[in-house]
Amino acid sequence: MFTRRVAVVGTGYVGLTTGACLASLGHQVVCGDIDTAKVERLRRGVVDIVEPGLSELVTEQVSAGRLSFVVGAAAAVSAGFPDEGDAEIVFLCLPTPMGVGGVADLRAVEAVVEETRELLAAGTVVVNKSTVPVGTAGRTAELLDRADVAVVSNPEFLREGSAVHDFLNPDRIVVGCDTAEAAERVAALYARLGAPTVLTDAASAELMKYAANCFLAMKLSYVNAMAELCERVGADIGDVTDGIGYDRRIGQAFLSPGPGWGGSCLPKDTHALLQVADAADFEFRLLRATIDTNTRQRQRIVDKVRAAVTGRRTGSLARVRLGLLGLTFKAGTDDLRDSPALAIAALLRQAGADLVGYDPALVGDPGDPDKVAPGVVEGPVGREVEGVPLVSDPIEAAQGAEALVVLTEWPVFRTLDWAAMAGVMKQPVVVDTRNLLDPATLRRAGLTGIGLGRRVA
Repeated sequence: MFTRRVAVVGTGYVGLTTGACLASLGHQVVCGDIDTAKVERLRRGVVDIVEPGLSELVTEQVSAGRLSFVVGAAAAVSAGFPDEGDAEIVFLCLPTPMGVGGVADLRAVEAVVEETRELLAAGTVVVNKSTVPVGTAGRTAELLDRADVAVVSNPEFLREGSAVHDFLNPDRIVVGCDTAEAAERVAALYARLGAPTVLTDAASAELMKYAANCFLAMKLSYVNAMAELCERVGADIGDVTDGIGYDRRIGQAFLSPGPGWGGSCLPKDTHALLQVADAADFEFRLLRATIDTNTRQRQRIVDKVRAAVTGRRTGSLARVRLGLLGLTFKAGTDDLRDSPALAIAALLRQAGADLVGYDPALVGDPGDPDKVAPGVVEGPVGREVEGVPLVSDPIEAAQGAEALVVLTEWPVFRTLDWAAMAGVMKQPVVVDTRNLLDPATLRRAGLTGIGLGRRVA
């Protein structure tokens, strides 16, 4: 079986998933991270990330001897394979957060390149797995200043909440490099997956990731705008999206209205592509409108809550108690980065509302009471997220609330005891920003359900 010695620098969502999945394909993988405590936990098979199947895969591959963890990038690339030799392929899976003006912050990538430049063996291939601006492969090559080391762009297309599945069942593998041999070496890592492979130049591969994410963002902004239009003309967004989704040119995915898109990718990638366009003297009006529509969606949700509670879109929310169901940016993860739920919570709090939140990913681990999700802190009266006090049960969120606001599409919300929830609320109203709940179920429980693009149940 074809195997390679692979070093992965960074053990976040992308890095840990990449390392564990490549090990499962038979490669010998060493993951390096600067967080000593995190490395020690990973060596014991303890995964902090909420990602279905990832913990089990890490444990399995560590036990099989194909996956190990070390402290630091230098150790990963030069000392991770003491019996076999140095790493043959090095994946950079490092954070590239949104910097000033929307430009991707590449300091973590550049620091690792500087640190490992002299340690890489001749013939090593360095792979940019992180989402990076067009031209980063060239910039990486300049920093390395090693004619005997190739730089490849191999963007990831993983969704949080299904990252392991997405890695092992990809729609395509994209590999970009100006040297065909290096590109083919990286593509061969994924040979067992049997996925279509796009071999291209580095700039095209880098742009491809931004193009994909920004297209999805546009699709989401479009459906949110269409949901508002449905409300104004008396149509139903569910029927509309069902109908257009059967068109193979459109498809069913990303046609669900919601409180706006967020997370660790779409916000920074849309702004980063705008920066790329601006640098190329191209006015990307369609993408700018996509971002503006998403920002407006948050205020639209606040207006819907105002109308649900007071009967007027401009009604006062001062001292109105609201229960928020879901705070993570999407179901299936504990990631709070750029969560639309938190952005809406901030607007509601600015309007004077008293908030309390419940999210199944943030209630804590019964086996480890001290373990909390990133972003959860100890507040004056218990754990909270960005000023929103957390409760451990949805019934507590409903207690005395003048409305419940569903902000994250957790499936468990569909099966809550809605009659019991209605019994403890001050006003039996549910604003469902994900169209997650069955209006008839809410109606039988004595609740008024208000969705997006739908008539009041």
